[in-house]
Amino acid sequence: MTSRIITEADLDVALAALTKADKRFDHALSIGGRPPLRKRADGFAGLVSIVVSQQLSTASARAILGRLEAALDPLNHTAVLRARAPKLARAGLSAPKIRTLKAIARAIDQGELDLPALVEMPADEAHRILTAVHGIGPWTADIYLLACLGHADAWPAGDLALQEAARLLFKLKARPTTKEMQPLAEPWRPWRAAAAYMLWTYNRAAKQRDGAPIAASGKILSAAKASAKKSGA
Repeated sequence: MTSRIITEADLDVALAALTKADKRFDHALSIGGRPPLRKRADGFAGLVSIVVSQQLSTASARAILGRLEAALDPLNHTAVLRARAPKLARAGLSAPKIRTLKAIARAIDQGELDLPALVEMPADEAHRILTAVHGIGPWTADIYLLACLGHADAWPAGDLALQEAARLLFKLKARPTTKEMQPLAEPWRPWRAAAAYMLWTYNRAAKQRDGAPIAASGKILSAAKASAKKSGA
């Protein structure tokens, strides 16, 4: 059965298993603290929100999503299929994003993309199915699997913040490429999503302007490891 990180307790188990597999994450936890649980809505709406938010500020993405939801009520694949491109453009979508949303909606309508079925699939297989749809790139697929479905082994190898965090934490000479991030994360299976959570949080803390580290309470790490021990992780 595919492991998932849905609750705070799930995250504790995953973090404890990860720090057991790679002690370097103890340092990341001590600097960045316990990472927050990243959770988005799943299904078509969740995938749309990820596509819309690409290369935009949070405020801009929210504004466009709000206009899109108002224009297409309810926001589902049928409504996107029926909507003309000018209507979607008025909501603030670029032409490439309109093409992507249309392609996703069409794939769902034709039975080529079954979003609910991705939940129980291994992360790599679900990733392959998502990226087979025109316009869904590796990053979009990985973020959907991690944040919307809670796949414990999702790994956004192309995420620049993760690459920079890996450079800092592991004292690498250069920021690893997307290709190099794949073998780097192999020892962390099946908890690569937990590594992503921790690296994102570590990166924010390490990049603080004043350079002051954020100390994590020893109770946080102890609680996570205790939770994992009870679950047998």
